[in-house]
Amino acid sequence: MSEREREIEKLNITKVLKIEIPIVGMTCASCVLKVQNNLQKLPGVKNAVVNLVTEKATIEFESDKTLNLKDVIKSVRSIGYDVAIQKITIPIEGLASASASIVENSISKLDGVVSVNINPATENLTVEFVSTLISVDNIKSEIEKFGFKVPHLAEEDVELYEEIIKKREYEDLKKRFIFSSILTSLILLDMLSHFFHHFGDRTVVNYILFLLTTPVMFYGGGKFFRSFLAGIRHLSVDMNTLIAIGTGSAYLYSVVATFIPSVFTSIGRTPDVYYETSAVIITLILLGRLLETRARAQTATAIKKLSSLQPKTATLVKDGEEITVQVKDIKPGDIVLVKPGERIPVDGVIIEGYASVDESVITGESMPVEKKPGDIVIGSTLNKAGSFKFRVTNVGKDTVFSKIIQLVKDSLASKPPIQKLADKVASVFVPIVISIATLSFIVWYLLGYGFTFALMNFIATLIVACPCALGLATPTAIVVAAGKSAEMGILIKNGTSLEVANKVNLVVFDKTGTITYGKPEVTDIIKLGNLTEDEILRLSASVERNSEHPLGEAIVRYARLRNLKLSEPKNFFSIPGQGVFANVDSFEVAVGNLTFMLNLGIDMKKFENTIDILSNEGKTPVFVAVDRKVVGLIAIADTIKYDAKETISKLKKLGIDVALLTGDNYKTARAIANKIGVDKVFAEVLPEQKSEKIDELKKSGYIVAMVGDGINDAPALAKSDVAIAIGSGTEVASATADIILLKDDIKGVLQVIKISSKTYKIIKQNLFWAFFYNIILIPIAAGILYPFTGLLLKPVLASLSMSFSSVLVVTNSLRIKKIKI
Repeated sequence: MSEREREIEKLNITKVLKIEIPIVGMTCASCVLKVQNNLQKLPGVKNAVVNLVTEKATIEFESDKTLNLKDVIKSVRSIGYDVAIQKITIPIEGLASASASIVENSISKLDGVVSVNINPATENLTVEFVSTLISVDNIKSEIEKFGFKVPHLAEEDVELYEEIIKKREYEDLKKRFIFSSILTSLILLDMLSHFFHHFGDRTVVNYILFLLTTPVMFYGGGKFFRSFLAGIRHLSVDMNTLIAIGTGSAYLYSVVATFIPSVFTSIGRTPDVYYETSAVIITLILLGRLLETRARAQTATAIKKLSSLQPKTATLVKDGEEITVQVKDIKPGDIVLVKPGERIPVDGVIIEGYASVDESVITGESMPVEKKPGDIVIGSTLNKAGSFKFRVTNVGKDTVFSKIIQLVKDSLASKPPIQKLADKVASVFVPIVISIATLSFIVWYLLGYGFTFALMNFIATLIVACPCALGLATPTAIVVAAGKSAEMGILIKNGTSLEVANKVNLVVFDKTGTITYGKPEVTDIIKLGNLTEDEILRLSASVERNSEHPLGEAIVRYARLRNLKLSEPKNFFSIPGQGVFANVDSFEVAVGNLTFMLNLGIDMKKFENTIDILSNEGKTPVFVAVDRKVVGLIAIADTIKYDAKETISKLKKLGIDVALLTGDNYKTARAIANKIGVDKVFAEVLPEQKSEKIDELKKSGYIVAMVGDGINDAPALAKSDVAIAIGSGTEVASATADIILLKDDIKGVLQVIKISSKTYKIIKQNLFWAFFYNIILIPIAAGILYPFTGLLLKPVLASLSMSFSSVLVVTNSLRIKKIKI
């Protein structure tokens, strides 16, 4: 049983609920683990996954248990981080003081609400809530249940929490950095003056340096120290621990030298100060965090771009009138008008008019699609030309577009196997660094190099260490890859499938609807008498014009494509499984298979060779007889998708084997396989046997990607290592799949493997850099090269290189955006 099957089984036994909580203040892999481990200790929580880039915690808990939001917030805050809480004031018209407590009590019980306060005098309700769990619209609806009217809130009043928090975080960092930079510049001026002119008595100067450095330490670096103290209370450590101990040591040493110099003079040492070391390190780290925050914001641009495409208003047609309404107020069954140049607000079916719709936001396909009455339209796609009305089928989170965005977000909440290595290292990283730094201090001090020398190496070792790069290595790459894929019409549900796709060495394709279009088409018209091809086609299509049989529909469709004028058939009759007969114009026309013709008493021996040739090509022969004489043969086949052969050729060039898996007969399957260059064919396989075949292939050593579109493909998809569903296929296939191709072509399989390969390469580069950086620079900072080369890494340079390491990892991940496929 595969890991995915076990997960599905677990979900069937116990209903598991998921919630997303936005976390503020994380900077490294150690931070992620601290939050993750703390959340997993909460009662009822089955699993918690924290993503550093999206800054969200995905918490799974059993539906029969309740998860107290206040406990979650308390848990996060207790270790020095916070939950992003949105606050909004809503005016309520006609609020009486007697009703205030009832409304307040009702709102406070809503999931996601942190606190509520109503002021009857000002008729305002102030509510704090977690916007990933509840929206302003939900709160408004609850208020309106009591008969109160809530005025329309301006869009800026309900700004998305992501924008509020990230903007606030960036502005706060910027403010701290500018403030610290100014004071640090003044401190460095003293350094320069000290270099050119040595002051005899530095007591006053040291007081000034103390006054300049203290605000940098406790305002500029306040967050580092708060997180450090919270960690001490819970016996947990992270990047902030290293920064706080490193800069704090230099600062405390300098404070003692400034205010109690006798401690040093009594043992014959000069009371030197290192205020500039603390100030410069804090300032450089703030600069690194500022650059990192900006770079990280770029990784999720594709998801933001997707969300921004959802329209805010729509034109509702009610009682013959056109009314502009908010999209959130539209309900299934409503009639909506869409004009040229407008985005379609929600999903529905056209009931009137025609249009040319750009569906590239969904499928990645740039060519507009013609739409007519009866056709489905998808919310957030763009109406390029024409005007139409449609009946709404899906709204809100049920629309295709909302599901796509949710799938992309879900993929960001998962961790691929390679991240487990980074997590394991991060869990022991900070304690090991503190141990190395402490050992470095003791060794150098005992070797007689002095307290100051030992302290500087201690500080440099703490500051140069960078668990941030380890924490960012995988999630930044996954976020960029998920966004890039979504732009191309490829939805990747989880990070694991993105990693495993890189290792696939066998791709198994279902035939019908995957390699072929799943719809029979006329491929050949063969003359067997005196009539022309057009006349053979016209007569047979005239007989079949009222037929519902797929082969008959294919003949009629092809005749209309060739603009042939059809006649009305008379005396029509059909024999199921054989053929049809009718009078067309002055002729008796029979259209059917070999059995039908034999039953009509027509000699068919001379056509046996032709039948064999067509069958070997995977084509179905349909005979046309006029006045009991065979005049022609129409060959019909499920046509191969235009990109199938090229895609399979490119997969094989990458060293990947390809197989065809179908329930169709072997002759037809083999004929299709020959045309597209596939060697392995598994035909006449029943739906329940498909999963057994996949299991068999896996046991033989293959890492299998299964590509399918139908209900009967679902078991095989679930059994494969990577399940890929064609987006035009059924919901069951899509639900079982790890990756969904929204375009109805298989070129996406090649794109998935290329994106996976590039992403995995980037992740490995990021992890290599993160490990290499730390393995090389930590010993150098500890002074291992000093006895041989005289080389020491100054604490200031250590902080600069540490910041550079994180920015480099994020920038490297952004290269995925530029992949050309």
